[in-house]
Amino acid sequence: MFESAEIGHFIDKETYDREAPALREALLEAQFELHQQKRASVIVLINGIEGAGKGETVKLLSEWMDPRLIEVRTFDSQTDEELAHPPAWRYWRQLPAKGRMGVFFGNWYSQMLQGRVHGLFKNAVLDQAITGAERLEKMLCNEGAVIFKFWFHLSKKQMKERLQTLKDDPLHSWRISPLDWQQSKTYDKFVRYGERAIRRTSRDYAPWNIVEGIDPYYRSLTVGKILLEGLQAALHTPKVAARPAGVPPLPDKQGELTLLDCLDLTRHLEKEDYQEQLITEQARLSGLMRDKRMRRHSLIAVFEGNDAAGKGGSIRRVAAALDPRQYIIVPIAAPSEDERAQPYLWRFWRHIPARGKFTIFDRSWYGRVLVERVEGFCTKADWMRAYGEINDFEEQLTAAGAIVVKFWLAIDKDTQLERFQEREEIPFKRFKITEEDWRNREKWDVYRSAVCDMVDRTSTEISPWTLVEANDKRWARVKVLRTINEALEAAFEKRDRQEKKRKKK
Repeated sequence: MFESAEIGHFIDKETYDREAPALREALLEAQFELHQQKRASVIVLINGIEGAGKGETVKLLSEWMDPRLIEVRTFDSQTDEELAHPPAWRYWRQLPAKGRMGVFFGNWYSQMLQGRVHGLFKNAVLDQAITGAERLEKMLCNEGAVIFKFWFHLSKKQMKERLQTLKDDPLHSWRISPLDWQQSKTYDKFVRYGERAIRRTSRDYAPWNIVEGIDPYYRSLTVGKILLEGLQAALHTPKVAARPAGVPPLPDKQGELTLLDCLDLTRHLEKEDYQEQLITEQARLSGLMRDKRMRRHSLIAVFEGNDAAGKGGSIRRVAAALDPRQYIIVPIAAPSEDERAQPYLWRFWRHIPARGKFTIFDRSWYGRVLVERVEGFCTKADWMRAYGEINDFEEQLTAAGAIVVKFWLAIDKDTQLERFQEREEIPFKRFKITEEDWRNREKWDVYRSAVCDMVDRTSTEISPWTLVEANDKRWARVKVLRTINEALEAAFEKRDRQEKKRKKK
C-alpha cells in the first residue's frame, strides 16, 4: 500500500516556483467561494509518520490560504474534562462550521493507532474503533462535510536518515521530539496497523491520500492539488440526496394496532397516594445521585411527547429532588444559525454530561425523525438514515458509562384539547400555547405514525424507550421518577457484578 510513497518523488525548485503561485491563487479562490456559499465544512485529518512534513505542510497551507478561515486543532493526551466524557465528545465540539476548514492533528486515527502500537488493547478493539470512525465519517459527509484524509509517509530508512540529519544539525535538532524517537522504534507496528485502518476506511466519500514526505516541494504541491480538486468538486457538484443504505422501507401501519394503542391511558393516582409515592421516589433519586458509584456514570434523560403531555411538570418533579449543581436542563427549540451550520447531532454532543452529572433534554435529537420528518424540514433520506445514526450515538454514550433514559409521554386527543383550552383561559399558562401547537394537532395521525416508527427502530436493549401514560399527570410524574431510579440501580448493580468478576480473576 505504501510502495509508491517510498520511491523518492522529487520536484525541482524551478518547477515548484512556477506552479505554486497559480495553485495558491486557485486555493484562495475556492476557499472564499466555499465560505460565501457556506455549503460545506471541510475537515482535514493529518496522520502518518513523524518527520514526514505534516506540520510544515499545514503551516504552508495556512500561508497560502486565509488562516482566519482555518482552525488547526491538536488532540494530544486527553484532559481530565475529556476523560469524563465519551471519547468522541472532544472531536464533535471542535468540528468546523459550514464554510470553514478544520485541520485535525492527533485525531481519531492517531488515538487508535497509538493505543494498539503500545499494546493498550488488542486487534478486536482496534477494529471496533475503525468501524466507529467509518460510521462517523459517513454521517459527517451525509451532513455536508468534505473530508480529506492525508497519510504522510516515509520509509523506515528515510525516517532514520531524517532523524540523524536533524540530530547532527545544531540549528534544527530541537525539531526532534520524543515522539519521533519513539516512533522510530515502533515503525513496523505503526505502519502495519496504519495500513489496516487505511484499507478499511478509504471510501469514495472520504478516501485516503498517501503522500511521500521526503521532498518538501513534491509534498506541498501534491497536498495543495488534492485539496483544490476536492474543494472545486464540492463547490460545483450538484447536491444529491444521500441514499439511506441498509435501511428497509417503513411499512404502512394505517389501520393496524400500534404500541400507543396498547397503552392504558386511564391509569391514575389519587392525590394522597401521589404525594406519598412522589416523595418516596424523589428521596430515592436524591440518594442515588449522591451514591459514590455515580462517579463512574453520567445520567441523560430524554423527554419527548405530545404537546401538553406534561413534560415540563415531570421535569420539574425530577429536578426538585436534586441539588441544582448536579444537573442541567437543555430545552430544544428550532436550531439557531450556528447550529444549522453543523451536523444535527452537534448541538446535542455539546451538552453531554461528564461523569457524575445529569442532563435533562426537553425535546432532543429525535426531532430529526419527528418534527423534521413530519414538517418536511429534512429529506426522507435524512430522517431514514437518522435511525441508525441515533442508535450509534446512544451506543457510544452507554459504552462510555452514560445511563440513557428516554420517555415518550402519551395523551389522547381529547385530553390534549382540554389542556389547550385550559392554557388559553388561564392567564399564567397562555405562554404555553401557540399557533404551532394547534397546527401540530391537525397532524395528529401523522405524528402518531412517526412516533411508532421511532420507537420500533430506536428502542434498543442498551437504550429502551419508556412509554408513559400521561392522561393523569400524577401517574406520569411518579412513573418517570421510578423509571430513572430503576435505571440507576440496574447500572450500579451491573458495575458491581463486573468488579467482582475482575477481582476473582
